[in-house]
Amino acid sequence: MKLLKGTDYIRANREMLLKRAQALPRAPRLAVVRVGERPDDLSYERGAAKRLSGFGAELVSVSFPEDVQLETFLDAFGKLNADPLVDGILLLRPLPRHLDESAVIALLDPDKDVDGITPQNMAKLFMGASEGFAPCTAEAALRLLKTAIPDLTGKRAVVIGRSLVVGKPLAMLLLAEHCTVTICHSRTENLAAVCRDADILAAAAGKAGLVDGSFASDEACILDIGIHVREDGSMCGDVAADSFAERDVLLTPVPGGVGSVTTMILTEHLIRACERKMLQRSHG
Repeated sequence: MKLLKGTDYIRANREMLLKRAQALPRAPRLAVVRVGERPDDLSYERGAAKRLSGFGAELVSVSFPEDVQLETFLDAFGKLNADPLVDGILLLRPLPRHLDESAVIALLDPDKDVDGITPQNMAKLFMGASEGFAPCTAEAALRLLKTAIPDLTGKRAVVIGRSLVVGKPLAMLLLAEHCTVTICHSRTENLAAVCRDADILAAAAGKAGLVDGSFASDEACILDIGIHVREDGSMCGDVAADSFAERDVLLTPVPGGVGSVTTMILTEHLIRACERKMLQRSHG
């Protein structure tokens, strides 16, 4: 088994992105909107803050108690939308059930939607338009994949997972790279057999250890996009990595794989959002 680590992508792209950040007239600013204290949200927020600081960007944490009222939340959210010093907004989901997530997303300014969750950015992704923002994790998976396989034309790709967070967006990104894409899910019959035919297997089902050695051929490249915390505090993904230890596959590790590139893509999206704003002002 050979590991496809996120450090490969980060090392190759850091200098170029740093130059773009330094060319801006001010530090790009990201507002992270969080409800409650979920450990995975807090972990992602810390990781994003660390990555952004390395590029001179700022992260502002906007947190609310678990029982925040919808009116209060929407009012604060609207102020972030209107704040000219906030270049990007990252909404940590899922929101508590009493908050109407679709109503919140509908409020979000597409130009500040650096994680590609608004209908406008999602439509651009599905239309193949390059000017929108794709969901960061899906784009991170593709970018990391292309460090190993620069030309994906004609490759057979299987994506396990059909969410709008990773599965469907990643399928659209792979289609744009001229892959032949199959989307699988919990009701797919003979799942392992379907996956074995893939050149590229993306595991984004949200089930720890779902993908074992029976799911892939020896020539496969496996993208593990799941993140799970074990009782002992260690992390694992959707792939049972140990079952591939003696196999000649290429596998992204957890941690240190797609997740590490995700915060890099988030930073790139924030810088792009700030660049666009400055360009609009110069033309206005």
